[in-house]
Amino acid sequence: MNEIFAVALITILAVISPGADFAMVTRNSYLYGRKAGLLAALGIALGVQIHVMYTMLGVGLIISQSPTLFTVIKIAGAIYLIYIGYTTFTSKSKLDIDLSADSGLSPFSALRNGFLTNVLNPKTTLFVVSTYTQVVNPSTPLAQQIGYGLFMSLAHGIWFALVALFFSHQTLRSAMINGQSVLNKIIGSALLGLGVSLAFAPLTH
Repeated sequence: MNEIFAVALITILAVISPGADFAMVTRNSYLYGRKAGLLAALGIALGVQIHVMYTMLGVGLIISQSPTLFTVIKIAGAIYLIYIGYTTFTSKSKLDIDLSADSGLSPFSALRNGFLTNVLNPKTTLFVVSTYTQVVNPSTPLAQQIGYGLFMSLAHGIWFALVALFFSHQTLRSAMINGQSVLNKIIGSALLGLGVSLAFAPLTH
């Protein structure tokens, strides 16, 4: 019971902590509409499963003990965030606020944005690896370990779906798009800042 409570608490705190995933869903939702935001949220939830799977296979333990391998993941994630941040910051496109119209972003691209954001997110890597290494032991049933991973993904999916619903609301989206030039620079700067901070952050795992 203590294990389950620990996983639930750590997961909730990790999910609601603002980061690249929050910025990505916000960006997709207000720029491209509700569908794009929800698909990004789904991609984020699926990305969590990648970390869960390799951790359960033991690769996560190798990452936690290998500064070089972790650095590679950290730099890849930073480069991706910097790229997305730059394209958002420099975007000059003007979007309408008709949520029923074509968003201009394909469903695959929206899903991929969320997926890659979490797959390449060192914060998610640390969250999953540290949680499993702290609460899972050789006596933990496989079904329970799988359940932990599914809960982590579900929690991410639900939270970011709510974020997508909020930021794609037509009234809010209308106000945001009216000032999209400034907002693009704010969100782009946030993603750029996250990417740069990840690239130069010291290893603390």
